[in-house]
Amino acid sequence: MPTRRALLALPLATPALAQGGWRPDRALSMVVAFAAGGGTDLAARTIARFMEKDLGQPVVVMNRPGAGGEIGFTELARARPDGLTIGFINTPHIVTLSIERRTRFRLEDFSLLGNIVDDPGGLWVRADSEIRDFAGLLDAARARPGTIGYGTTGVGSDDHLAMLALERRSGASFLHVPFGGSAQVKQNLLSRAIPVAVMNVAEGVPEMRQGVLRPLAQMGTSRWAPLAEVPTLRELGFDVVEGSMRGMAAPAGLPPEVLERLALSVRRTVEDPEFQASATQQNLPLRYLGPTEYAAELQALRASYQALWNEHPWRD
Repeated sequence: MPTRRALLALPLATPALAQGGWRPDRALSMVVAFAAGGGTDLAARTIARFMEKDLGQPVVVMNRPGAGGEIGFTELARARPDGLTIGFINTPHIVTLSIERRTRFRLEDFSLLGNIVDDPGGLWVRADSEIRDFAGLLDAARARPGTIGYGTTGVGSDDHLAMLALERRSGASFLHVPFGGSAQVKQNLLSRAIPVAVMNVAEGVPEMRQGVLRPLAQMGTSRWAPLAEVPTLRELGFDVVEGSMRGMAAPAGLPPEVLERLALSVRRTVEDPEFQASATQQNLPLRYLGPTEYAAELQALRASYQALWNEHPWRD
């Protein structure tokens, strides 16, 4: 039996092997560590529908929100490794929670099936804001240090970590205002309770198209096509790349043929033209990574966040 660490790096099987191997004989449970109705939940339910078609069994979404994802991630890690429990995992939480505090799971407690979405961070203001561009945001923060409030989805979220990095690189000082989810961040921006929202780019696009929100910058390595006119922070002179990867995992210890079949199902889902059309409608930036590449990416992220924590713990 491979070790848990080895399971993180197992490659995709060839289609021939997977087609002749394991098939589920009853419904699967998909654990989602965030509340129903949010961006993660909506993406998970779309993916579940396509995996059902591929696997020939229902895939039932089970929302287990709380503690920044820890409740759901723990349930997934401790589930029986028989292939009938899979789950959606998000960065940075899947790697940062065990850096911030003692948890009942680590990255090695999961069999990775593949990454699906990589949603870069973005800086958003209301369309009528006096802050017209990113340079104006920095000017305002430098003129009134610690008073320009920015909303995020919580301490240690990708939004929060991005702003900590931006503060260090720019010398500007902002006021962090954490919320329980992106919907609350957006509501407080629209109601003028906060002047700036830090949200993943996909979360602000609908309101941008309605003319009520305006993006100042995005945080990917390159510009996301639907926001092609919006510069990245790197282009603006600040090496800050942040966002939320969302992918699929199962408990560590899956038999190889089960891991191969589930990973193949994830890949087939992402390659399905109907799924790609649904992702476009939901403004989901797709970035497929197979199990080996996904493991390498998460391990690199963990090392990077550990170094950041050692330098500047994000406790507030």
